[in-house]
Amino acid sequence: MSKYVMGLDLGTTSAKACIFNRVGHLVAEAEELVLSEYPKVGWVQQDAAAIERSAVLAVKNVVQKAGIAKDEIAVIGFSAAMHSLVPVSEEGMPLSPAFIWSDGRGTDQVDRLTEVERQQFYTRTGTPVHPMTPFMKLLWMKETGFEPYHQAAYFMSIKEYLIYCWFGKRVIDYSMASATGLFNPSVLEWDKDILELAGIRAAQLSEIVAPTTLLGTIKEEIAAEMGIASAVPVAIGAADGQLANLGIGALLPGEVAVSVGTSGAIRQVTNEAKVSSRGETFCYSFTEDSYIIGGPTNNGGIALQWLKQLLNDQGSYESFLAEAGQSAPGAEGLLFLPYINGERAPLWNQRARGNFYGMTVAHTKAHYVRAVLEGITFNLYQIGRALEQLAGPSRKIYVNGGLARSPIWLQMMADIFDAEIYVSENHHSAAWGAAWIGLVAIGEEKDLASIKQNIPMGQAVLPNQENSLVYKAVYERYEKLAASIAALFE
Repeated sequence: MSKYVMGLDLGTTSAKACIFNRVGHLVAEAEELVLSEYPKVGWVQQDAAAIERSAVLAVKNVVQKAGIAKDEIAVIGFSAAMHSLVPVSEEGMPLSPAFIWSDGRGTDQVDRLTEVERQQFYTRTGTPVHPMTPFMKLLWMKETGFEPYHQAAYFMSIKEYLIYCWFGKRVIDYSMASATGLFNPSVLEWDKDILELAGIRAAQLSEIVAPTTLLGTIKEEIAAEMGIASAVPVAIGAADGQLANLGIGALLPGEVAVSVGTSGAIRQVTNEAKVSSRGETFCYSFTEDSYIIGGPTNNGGIALQWLKQLLNDQGSYESFLAEAGQSAPGAEGLLFLPYINGERAPLWNQRARGNFYGMTVAHTKAHYVRAVLEGITFNLYQIGRALEQLAGPSRKIYVNGGLARSPIWLQMMADIFDAEIYVSENHHSAAWGAAWIGLVAIGEEKDLASIKQNIPMGQAVLPNQENSLVYKAVYERYEKLAASIAALFE
């Protein structure tokens, strides 16, 4: 039996390869940055071919770092960010840059839909109507006469494109398909009526398969570049959100996963498709009989990065976050609405804008850092309240992502949510979830739920009851402010 497994995670800012032992301990990781282009205000795109090269290099580097032989890798699993779209030729060449989730060029198409139409699309697909979705991106392409749209033989996510390059197959897993806005989760098929509106055919999209589907043999030249055996089993895996829940063990009713990296999300697994009456949450397929419900925010760590750059802070990210510790909870009345990149949940409004409220001459850098951290967390809490209306009360909250390495933020999470917070010692939950799906795919683990016995957990973070009372009052002010300002986002 091979000792190691690999998870390959295609994120917004990097392609990351992680090698784990069989019980979830990280052996080695390698990361290659992925660059975004901003040709116009609101447009965000990436070079799909460059991402494929970054993924190859990440795998090559992690194998070298781990110092293992080719035959010591039992399986590889895929994870990827959702909502990307690239038109592709019959020969597999990208015909334009890939539009990623944060691309907003479909905003006008969203605005032209009536509230009734938006709710109908949302109810049928579980995907809120928003410029992030490939559905809206396709409408923009169709209505603006985008030439690659008319030339394309296929339309793919970046993950599908990479699989096509490596395996010569056009396949997509349930979760990635579900996030397109073109998929009907009740029948696990592309929605013919929505495809017609988008002006495309089902044949231009990939075959929809289960996350445990094995992809076959990697092309010899690609495997040689990566330094792995071409015959190593590779499972298609799923989207990063679903796999983050799996990789941290948030699989049962009441178990909630919160991920905060550049962006953020709060999610729960359910065995029933459920949509919000107010359209506040998504409901994406995961397996044949399970779903992920929750809400994503555009504004996680990126808001802190923005503030750090704005203040010309030259210190480390850790020292910058530590500034928040010099301010009491509530930041002396300073509130921050973290909509600096528009917003998905709970507003689903790409025109939303961020706001500092309550500024005085007495506020210092520490107050601003704390206010931004609190604003990010209040937004997650607001999404979490909408999630509870569908899924019931949260019993256990698991946290992963870059901010999970900050003790100050973890305590803030515990205090605002007034709950115990659980963090894995392994900060690569999506990659570990992908690797575990691979083990299930090759029959070396019996099911997804068995991962719970193979997650190295750290010490729980307990809420400070005094701080929780303070935050309850501050959140009420935050919620009123958010509701009053939302009317101005036009």
